[in-house]
Amino acid sequence: MNHFEYINNELYCENVPIAKIAEKVGTPFYLYSHATLKRHFSVFKDAFKKIDSLVCYSAKANTNLAVLKIFEQAGSGLDIVSGGELFRGLKAGFSPDRIVYSGVGKRADEIDYALKTGILMFNVESLEELELINQRAEALNLKAPVAIRVNPDVDPKTHPYISTGLKKNKFGIDVNSALEGYKYAVEKKHINLIGIDCHIGSQLTEVRPFADALENVKKLIYKLKDIGIAITHLDIGGGLGITYDDEVPPQPVEYADAVISSINGLDVKLVLEPGRVLVGNAGILIAKVLYRKRNDLKEFVITDAGMNDLLRPSIYKAFHAVEPVIRKGTEKITADIVGPICETGDFLATDCHIEDVRGGDLLAVMSAGAYGFTMSSNYCSRVRIAEVMVKDAEFQVVNQRQTYEDLVKGESIPAFI
Repeated sequence: MNHFEYINNELYCENVPIAKIAEKVGTPFYLYSHATLKRHFSVFKDAFKKIDSLVCYSAKANTNLAVLKIFEQAGSGLDIVSGGELFRGLKAGFSPDRIVYSGVGKRADEIDYALKTGILMFNVESLEELELINQRAEALNLKAPVAIRVNPDVDPKTHPYISTGLKKNKFGIDVNSALEGYKYAVEKKHINLIGIDCHIGSQLTEVRPFADALENVKKLIYKLKDIGIAITHLDIGGGLGITYDDEVPPQPVEYADAVISSINGLDVKLVLEPGRVLVGNAGILIAKVLYRKRNDLKEFVITDAGMNDLLRPSIYKAFHAVEPVIRKGTEKITADIVGPICETGDFLATDCHIEDVRGGDLLAVMSAGAYGFTMSSNYCSRVRIAEVMVKDAEFQVVNQRQTYEDLVKGESIPAFI
């Protein structure tokens, strides 16, 4: 249950009618369900309760402080990919020793920040990065806890832009070279080599790719053990998919059973980095219809939300269901749901089968809780929109809509112009 339901033909979030929120807050805005966020985390965490594990929410999916706080209170750790996400995580109350730092492009200042903070471990993506972490740890008179990210060359069967586990991807060290990478790392005086990391992609709808990747990683762990390198942490990343349209991804318990079976016999603490599966269906985007338009080929519904607010349809051709907030029972039309941005690629949905909506009607773009606001921008000098959270019969703005003044904050016209 995702707590977005119609009651008497009106869409509610938990016990609040969405039209009421729109009247108070204005459109467009992102809307999150507190109950759904809590439930999704609980179900995922419980699936792995039989083994020693740490669930680290993948912050990049949705970094709103209120969302982060819900997971922190529920006992989550945090997976980060930037100094900014580390800052947000600490603001939300996450304990540093439950924070894992991933990502291919860590800067020296970000590495210093994480070292001084005392995070659980860095997921290292290259030997050059490892060298820099060692140098920065030496300069700070610290030892850096490290896992090496291994690329298992497994096809995750997902969109190529969110596939990360193939040889042609930029991530990690290929599994055949990893043994030499570990030998190199163990010689570094300021590196504490504790783990192995593997992440093959996002929005996976099958268990098999996870199992295949873990088989490759498991072989490497045994090889490391044979040469005296003991691995205490196995980070298997995230990637479990959600239902956007007609996908039928495995349930967390099914995923957990496959993972636990695959690592049977390994004496390691399992680290997991779920993102989309926790927040994707816990959030929606609310937009208002501005105009209707048609030509010889197409019908268009023009809204006040665009690709700068929700980028996924434009760059991934991702499907998001679009529903009227108030069902009127009108005849269905087939139309492209488009925004105000001056790009042909500015659309929220194409060939959408929807009620015959008109100017002023509200639309809900579903399954928008992950990679929605976090990927939004000020393109065309559009203000970033508000984020709202509902709990039971209450709602609160958890991120204020920007103003025009915010658009030029920090900018200046130099005296020499």
